[in-house]
Amino acid sequence: MKSDASMVPPLNFRGEFTGDQRIQGSPESSCLEEKSSEKLSFPKEVLLRTLMKLKKHEKLKLFQSHLSQYYPECRETEQGDPEALYIVEKMLETCGSERSLKITLHILRNMKQKDLGASLERDEQHNESIKRAQQTLKTDLKRKFQFIFEGLAKQDHPTLLNEIYTELYITEGGSGGVNNEHEVRQIETASKRQTTQETAILCNDIFKPLPGQEKPRTVLTKGIAGIGKTVSVQKFILDWAEGKANQDVDFIFTLPFRDLNLKKEREFSLMQLLQHYFPQLKEIKSIEGDDVKVVLIFDGLDECRLPLHFQSNEICCDITESSSVDVLLTNLILGNLLPSALLWITSRPAAANQIPPECVHQVTEVRGFNDPQKEEYFKKRIKDQDLASRIISHIKSSRSLYIMCHIPVFCWISATVLETMLGKAESGDLPKTLTEMYTHFLLIQTNVKNQKYHGTNETNPKKMSESDTKIILKLGQLAFLQLEKGNLIFYEEDLRESGIDVSEASVYSGVCTEIFKEECGLDQEKVYCFVHLSIQEYLAALFVFHSCVNENRNVLITNEYINLLRANEYINISFNPHVVQLYELHRSAVDQALQSKNGHLDLFLRFLLGLSLDSIQALLGGLLTQTESRSENIKETVQYIKETIKMESSPERTINLFHCLNELNDNSLVEEIQNSLRSGKLSDKNLESDQCSALAFVLLMSEEILDEFDLQTYNTSAAGYQRLVPVVRNCKKAILKSCDLREKSCDIVASALQLSNSPLRDLDLSYNNLGDSGVKLLCAGLMSPNCKLQRLG
Repeated sequence: MKSDASMVPPLNFRGEFTGDQRIQGSPESSCLEEKSSEKLSFPKEVLLRTLMKLKKHEKLKLFQSHLSQYYPECRETEQGDPEALYIVEKMLETCGSERSLKITLHILRNMKQKDLGASLERDEQHNESIKRAQQTLKTDLKRKFQFIFEGLAKQDHPTLLNEIYTELYITEGGSGGVNNEHEVRQIETASKRQTTQETAILCNDIFKPLPGQEKPRTVLTKGIAGIGKTVSVQKFILDWAEGKANQDVDFIFTLPFRDLNLKKEREFSLMQLLQHYFPQLKEIKSIEGDDVKVVLIFDGLDECRLPLHFQSNEICCDITESSSVDVLLTNLILGNLLPSALLWITSRPAAANQIPPECVHQVTEVRGFNDPQKEEYFKKRIKDQDLASRIISHIKSSRSLYIMCHIPVFCWISATVLETMLGKAESGDLPKTLTEMYTHFLLIQTNVKNQKYHGTNETNPKKMSESDTKIILKLGQLAFLQLEKGNLIFYEEDLRESGIDVSEASVYSGVCTEIFKEECGLDQEKVYCFVHLSIQEYLAALFVFHSCVNENRNVLITNEYINLLRANEYINISFNPHVVQLYELHRSAVDQALQSKNGHLDLFLRFLLGLSLDSIQALLGGLLTQTESRSENIKETVQYIKETIKMESSPERTINLFHCLNELNDNSLVEEIQNSLRSGKLSDKNLESDQCSALAFVLLMSEEILDEFDLQTYNTSAAGYQRLVPVVRNCKKAILKSCDLREKSCDIVASALQLSNSPLRDLDLSYNNLGDSGVKLLCAGLMSPNCKLQRLG
């Protein structure tokens, strides 16, 4: 405001100079170069630092005198004391970065300021090193990230990311806390609605501050497995490398946790670690300071096997000091180490709480495909538009399948299966449940492998070969053991535990490319994973089922489970060591899934029960022993699940049990409620607890958001009302007054208020004995940035 620095000066044509001591170069061309290839932050920082030292020694006036004599267009003011900032801004504005540095060096030499000139030259050389390293890094990252492999082997036809990338739906995600429910349940909640009140965040704007907020240093992006977190990271890096976005950033370094896991036993300094993975930095001594802008991306927090001891790890502030990778990471995230860097961490929701919330400045959430994008995906992927329409119609006919298509990876699985089946003259019964879809997917991939490597072409093989069975069971054992541990990424020691040696792993990843992947990390060390978490859960269930029906083993029976049975007197199972009954396996699986804190066995349970049907076992001929119908076992399992629904108080667990009944083709409870809803007689009935759970399931699975949900519409007990409370997730107005609700209901309501897409705007909790503790729980929900409530009674 005190100067003309904000005004673009007119061009000052002075003609040619002869014998001029000035540094040659056109101011206009320098400015153009500045805009195209450089940024102001580095030269402005070093020039200002240099001139401030001159001011300290009262030599800034002399510098200004030299500047006025040789470069009058850079002169800032004729009167008063010179200001270093104004001089620097005028030089940069008129002459550009590179020429301003040379001018300053020239004047410092004339002023006999050798030390200051040498310091500036070192800074300039450092800047040149940074520019060279940056260009090399951009070239390498562009080559690495320009292709994407959608479930295909690396040697097959890669696709350019820019050709197929569709901007994913990313929103502000509230807190970084843990979400204690299985990811499929989160899909069911999120896929039905994306409200107009939400602001979508573009991938390249991940570090831009939201309205009313400061620019975040650390961004945590949550999203379920296969939803597109890693692809978003890939697009962010590629656009930077191609010069399309975030060009104020000097360096982007991506350090996936799956790679850092391999270094957990070694010590590095931060510079050594970065130079180890990015040799382009070898000639750079430091990346500290505001003059170098760095983004560090840590992808896949859920894959981390480092302890991340934020409280007990020693403090490290020096980027040249050697420490364990765990210490480096915790100090980076805490801001002790390289505080000028921006951090982007991606994670599945269940692992997000490993980062202390005070270290996270902004949380975003990748939401995958909304309903129009689901259809767009199938139409883009399948060239035959008539076939694409038939596939979309079939997917829509099954609510559970349609919900799962919220995940891009599941869309790909469904497209693979249905395109293959509908392309045949006799497609047979199309899959309507998750288990049917994944069983067909396994068979299709096995057949593709046999065609590719053995020349066979049986579209409907009657019996799986012995070699196929061996591969699938070993992968199933690996899937099961690692699922128990919560691991999605595997290393050589994990493979050996399942009887797979490294050479076999390469064979498996070669012949089962759509199921099992072998990847080379940043250090070219091999890591392994399944194409998607749900494939791991399916194969784990297949291994457990095979162990029961083919080997008479219940691998779920552990000492912990036996103690669990003794602790719960209502469970009465007699174990026969000689014969393992299928319903015993089912019961143990149901019990263990219910005990899981975050529901990580929910989908595994659905697959395990679905595999029991005769129709599925007929498809898997050769892999499973089919001696007799297991209908009696299934009847007992159905009865046990229905009894469990009556006793189970957790809404999330109860909802998954209804999905389990669907996999077993038993929808009697749900159909009873649906018939009553259609007839309008539901309000006249006295609803039991299990009927209330069924009603909650039906209303939550509805595609439409309820305008109003009044608990007193239904005639039931206080326990029944409690089971209906979760419906607040799917309504705009919830009237819950005078229903004898207690503290637990407040917890459920608070969770609904914290959902990033909650439609709830009007809530009436009058005349319930909530207590102080209940109101505190409710306040936690009301304080959430996601809460859009407009009226509270």
